[in-house]
Amino acid sequence: MTIGAFLLSMMFGVANAQSLKSPDGKFEMDFQLKQGVPYYNLKYNGKLVVEDSKLGLRIFKNSSIKFASEIAKPEDAQFDLNSGFSKIAEKRDSKNETWQPILGEKKNYINHYNELAITINQASTDRSIIVKFRLFNDGLGFRYEFPQQKNLNYFVIREEDSEIDFPTDMKAWWIVADYDSQEYKYQESKVSEIPSKWSQAADANASQTLIKDAVQSPLMLKKEGKEPLYINVAEAAVLDYPASHLEVDAQNFKFKTHLTADRQGAKGYMQTPMQTPWRTIIVAPKAEDVMDSKMIFNLNEPTKYTDTSYIKPTKYMGVWWEMIIGKSQWAYSQPESNVRLGQTDFTKLTPNGNHGANNTKVKDYIDFASENGFQGLLIEGWNVGWEDWFGRSKEYVFDFITPYPDFDIKMLNDYAHSKGIDLIMHHETSGSAANYERWADKAFQLMNKYGYKSVKTGYVGDIIPRGEHHYSQWMINHYYRIAEKANEYKVMVNSHESVRPTGESRTYPNYISAEAARGTEYEAFGGNNPDHQTVLPFTRWMGGSMDYTPGIFQTKLDYYFPGDNRFVKTTLAKQLALYVTMYMPLQMAADLPENYKKHMDAFQFIKEVAADWDDTKILSAEPGDYVITARKAKGTENWFVGGITDENKREYTVDFSFLEKGKKYEAVIYEDGKDADYINNPQSYNIYKKEITSKSKIPFKMVRSGGFAITIKPVK
Repeated sequence: MTIGAFLLSMMFGVANAQSLKSPDGKFEMDFQLKQGVPYYNLKYNGKLVVEDSKLGLRIFKNSSIKFASEIAKPEDAQFDLNSGFSKIAEKRDSKNETWQPILGEKKNYINHYNELAITINQASTDRSIIVKFRLFNDGLGFRYEFPQQKNLNYFVIREEDSEIDFPTDMKAWWIVADYDSQEYKYQESKVSEIPSKWSQAADANASQTLIKDAVQSPLMLKKEGKEPLYINVAEAAVLDYPASHLEVDAQNFKFKTHLTADRQGAKGYMQTPMQTPWRTIIVAPKAEDVMDSKMIFNLNEPTKYTDTSYIKPTKYMGVWWEMIIGKSQWAYSQPESNVRLGQTDFTKLTPNGNHGANNTKVKDYIDFASENGFQGLLIEGWNVGWEDWFGRSKEYVFDFITPYPDFDIKMLNDYAHSKGIDLIMHHETSGSAANYERWADKAFQLMNKYGYKSVKTGYVGDIIPRGEHHYSQWMINHYYRIAEKANEYKVMVNSHESVRPTGESRTYPNYISAEAARGTEYEAFGGNNPDHQTVLPFTRWMGGSMDYTPGIFQTKLDYYFPGDNRFVKTTLAKQLALYVTMYMPLQMAADLPENYKKHMDAFQFIKEVAADWDDTKILSAEPGDYVITARKAKGTENWFVGGITDENKREYTVDFSFLEKGKKYEAVIYEDGKDADYINNPQSYNIYKKEITSKSKIPFKMVRSGGFAITIKPVK
C-alpha cells in the first residue's frame, strides 16, 4: 500500500483487509472494518461474487426484557453488536480430512477448508466477538462466536443482520418466508421481481406466519450470460438458535438474515460461550457442482454417539396414502367428536367403519410388504385421539401409547416380525411439542417393548407452547431433544412439518430424514407443479434427506372418486426416477398395494433400488428443468440411474463412462412410453434390457413431466 493510499484509508476509517483463500485458490474472501462496521466480500476466479456486505447483530440491552416497552426503542441501538469495532486479534487454521457418514450419498465426504477467525472489540461496551470464516473449494461459511466475558454473559437477540449483497440481478428459485411452513410451490423469477410476485406465491397452510417480501433458504440463484454462475445461499448447524430467512432488497439485489421470532419478538436467548449457525454461500460454474456440494454437512460437528449400529437405511410401505386421498380415515370414531384421553372409553364409541389402521388391513399390508422385500411398514392413525386432533389448540391431544380398539399392537408386531417386517411408529403431535416431551420416555419404551426401530413424528398445526413457531429457538431445541431421547432408546427419527435440516445428520445420525417441504401428499391437496422435483435437489435437499414419499402409480384420483380432478402431475416412469434423483435413506413406496399389483414389472425397480450409497454422480442438472443422477449402491457394484424433466419434453443421452472399464453390465431400462403424457396417459411405460459397458451411450426421450430409471448390475 502506498503512503497516499494508507492516509486515505485512515481518513475514511477503513482498516486493512484480512484475506482468506480457498485451498484451490479459486475463492478469496476479504474482511475489513469500515468506520468500525464489519464487512466481507467474496471473489471467485478474481471476480466479485458477493460485494461488500455488512455483518452484525442487534440485541436487547440486557437479559431482563420488558418487550412491549423496549422492542421499538431506537436509543437502545447503542447496545447492538454491529458498529464501533476494532480488530484485536486474528487466527488462521486449515483442515483436510475425509469422513464417512453413517448414511449418505457417498462413502466418503471430503472436508477441506482454510479458516480465518477475527476477534473484534467494541470499545464503548468492552465486548468482543469472533467472526469466523471457512473457505472451501465450493464456497464460504461464516458465523459469530461469543466468548464468555464480563460484559457479555447473557443476552437476547433482537435480530441478526448478516447481509449478502450481490453485484447483479439473478434468476432465483424461491418460496415465501414463513415461521411455520416450507410447504409452498417454488417460484422462478429475477431477484428484482420477488416483491411483485411475493403476494401470489403463498397458499394456505395448517400453520402459517408469513414474512412479507422475504424468502426461505436454501435459496438457489443463477447468474445468466456467457459465464453463468450458480449460487446457493443457506445455513448450517442450526442448533440452539432459530432458523433464518432472507429479507429481500430487490433494488440492490441484497439479502439480509431474518431470524424466526417468538411471540415476544425475541429471536434468541443466549448464554456465552456460544456461537451462531453458519451462513453459507456455495458457488459453482455448473449446477451439478452445487448439487454435489457437501459443505453444509462439513460445517456440522462429528457425532458424539457411541453406538450407531442401529441406524440403517430402510425401505418401507405405509397405511398412509389412502388416508391422504380420503379413501380411509385416521380416526376410529366420527371425526369432530369431542374426546378426552383418560376419560373417553373408545371401546364404547361407534366406529366410523372407515378406520385405516385396523388389524385386517394392516395384516394385508404386512403380507404385501414382506412378499416384496421391504423392511418396514408405517401405520398412521393407530392411537387414540384423532377424532379432534387438529385445529383445537388442544395440548393433551395424544398420549402415544394407547391403541384404538381395532388395532392389536402386540399381535400385529408379532405377525410383522414373523414376516420379516418391522412396524414403523407414528407420533403425530398436532403441534403440541410440550405434550410430546412429557410422554417421550413412555412412548419410546413402548416402541422398545414391541420392537419398533423408527418413528415418524409430525407437527401439524400451531405450536404449543403457544406463541412458539415451528422454526423458533425453543422448537429447534425440541427437535434435537427428541433426537437425543430417541438415541437413548436406539430409535431412528423421521420428522414431518419440522424445520428443514442443515447438515445436522452428521451430528445426530439417527435423525435419519425429515419432510420440511412440499412432498407427495400435496399432490392430493393443492398439487405440485411438474418442475417441483427438479428444484428440490437444489434447495431443500442441500442440508439433508427428505421423506418425499414417491412411488404413486395410480396418479388419477378419479380412479377412486369419479369426477375428482386431482392428480399426481408426473408419469409413472418419473415416479420411478425419483428414487434416484432424490436421496432418501428412509425410502417409501407410498401407493396402495392394489396399484402395485397391476404393474409388478415397473414395481420391480422400486423393490431393487438401493437407499444408501457408496457414490453419487450428478450427470446433468438445471434447476427448474431437469435432473439426471447416477448412484452406486452401498457395498455392491450395482448402479442406478434416474432422470426427470419439468413440464417440457426433453431428450438426453446417458453416457455410462462412470462404470468400471472392461466390465460388462446388464441394464434394465424403465422409460416413458411413446404415447405417455402426465395428463393424458401417465401409466404408459416401456421396459427393456440391454448389455452395456463404460463405452455405451443410450438416448432417452422424456415426455412432459416424465422420466426414466435404470438398474445396472455386472454380468456374472
